[in-house]
Amino acid sequence: MAAYVNDTNFISRRALVLVIIIAAHILFAWLLASGLARRAIETLAPPLTTDIIEETQTRDEPPPPPPPEMERPPVEVPPPEVSIDIPVESSSTAIQDTTNKPVQAKPAPPPPPPVARTPPKFDTRRSPSTDEYYPPTSRRMGEQGTTTVAVCITPEGRVTGEPKVEKSSGSARLDEAAAKYATKTRWAPATEAGKPVQFCSNFNVKFVLTD
Repeated sequence: MAAYVNDTNFISRRALVLVIIIAAHILFAWLLASGLARRAIETLAPPLTTDIIEETQTRDEPPPPPPPEMERPPVEVPPPEVSIDIPVESSSTAIQDTTNKPVQAKPAPPPPPPVARTPPKFDTRRSPSTDEYYPPTSRRMGEQGTTTVAVCITPEGRVTGEPKVEKSSGSARLDEAAAKYATKTRWAPATEAGKPVQFCSNFNVKFVLTD
């Protein structure tokens, strides 16, 4: 009796499962027919969209040329003034004096000896007498005096140029006569280092009455 009850329960369970499966198939078939199943699938998993991507072929183009270089004017910077003291190496083989004694200055050379000079001398033997040039008017009037005359004497002992009255005797006639007399005088020339040279000097011409 107990075995019969168990078999009946087993059969009823199988029948129930079979009924559920059949009902599920019928429901799924109805859903397909009504389009609800397709909407539910689209809702859960949206349709895949595909895009065709064209592959672009890239060409190897040469790189663009570099930008032109702008030439900058050279900037002249003056060199810095640098003074470098380079010791000079002496290659001399001479013995160098290393004493600390002060160097004594050499004495200055003695001055040259003075040049011997001699003035001209009046030559009385070759010169005329003042009486020959004494103005007659001055003799009558008793005029006397001494006139200083400047003359230049050549190396030959002669008077060159025109004598000049440096100091008057007080009489124009006597002064004029003294200048004429000076041109006729003779001299021993002046010397310099033993050689005759031209020399300018003054000398006095005296007019004295002897009578």
